[in-house]
Amino acid sequence: MIFRITHTTDYRYGEPVAEAYLELRLKPPTREVQTVHEHRLMIEPATRTSGYRDYFGNEVAFLSLPYRHTRLTIRSEALVNTIAGAIPEESLDLTVQESRQILTGVLPFVFDYLQPTDMVKIGRESIQWAKRYLSGPTTLRQGLEALNNAIHEGFQYRKGATNFSTDVSSVWRDRIGVCQDFAHIMLSVLRPAGLPARYVCGYIETSPPKGENGEKKRLIGSVATHAWVEVLVPGQHWVALDPTNNRLCGEQHISVSFGRDASEAAPIRGTFKGTGDQLMRVQVKVVRLKK
Repeated sequence: MIFRITHTTDYRYGEPVAEAYLELRLKPPTREVQTVHEHRLMIEPATRTSGYRDYFGNEVAFLSLPYRHTRLTIRSEALVNTIAGAIPEESLDLTVQESRQILTGVLPFVFDYLQPTDMVKIGRESIQWAKRYLSGPTTLRQGLEALNNAIHEGFQYRKGATNFSTDVSSVWRDRIGVCQDFAHIMLSVLRPAGLPARYVCGYIETSPPKGENGEKKRLIGSVATHAWVEVLVPGQHWVALDPTNNRLCGEQHISVSFGRDASEAAPIRGTFKGTGDQLMRVQVKVVRLKK
C-alpha cells in the first residue's frame, strides 16, 4: 500500500518565546516492510536543521530558533510504500525458554531492550503477567497472542485519560489509558520474561476504504501518532504487536522511531525559553493512494 502522510505540529505561545531547541524524529525509515519514496520537513519560522542518527538508529533533525517568536509550526510530509511482513513461523513455534537461551548469543546488542526505564518500570503485576503469559514451556506464538489480547481486553482505551508523563503503575492500577500506555504495559511484561522488546512510534491509516459490507473499520489511534511494540525473536526478527488494536502490525502501520520507551522515540522533543502559556495542536493524516 502507498500512503501520503502529513504530520503537523503547531505551537502557539501566550507570550513571545525567546529560544527553542528541538529534536525531530519525523522521517520514517526504509526497512523490510516499508520504503520511503519522499520526505519533506517544513518549519515556520523558516530555519535550517542539522541531522544525525541517534543511539537507537533514528534519523534526527535538530533545529534551533535563538530569537523571539510567538508561533512555531512543524510539518512533515512523506510518501511511504508498505508491504505485509513475513511472519517468522519457525521462530514463533519455539518456547519462551528456548528463545531466551538462543537470544543470549546476542545479549550485548539487545541488553538495553531488557532493562526497565523511568517510563517502563517492572512491578509486581508485570512480573505476575510475565509468569502467566510467558512461562518457559509456552510457545512464543501462544504467549505473545495471549498477552496482546489480555492488554486489549483488560485495559480500556480512553482518549485523553493520561498524558505523556503518566507513570505505568497508575495505568496498571486504573486499567485505563491510550496506545502509549498499552505499549509500556506490554514492555513491562516482556522484559522480565527475558524477551528483548522496544517501543515504536508511528502512524496507522487514517481512513481505510469501505469493506465488502460498506463499512469503514478505522483502527484505534488513527488520528494521531500511534504506539506499538516490537519483540525480538530468534533469527533476528522483530515481531510487531499492536495491543491497542489486538493484532499483529501490518500494511496499515508505518513505523517512524524506536526506543526503550516513549521518551526516547518521541517525534518532537526539546526545550523552550519563555514565561507564557503554550498551546500545542497536532494533526496527522495517513491517506492511502492505491493498493
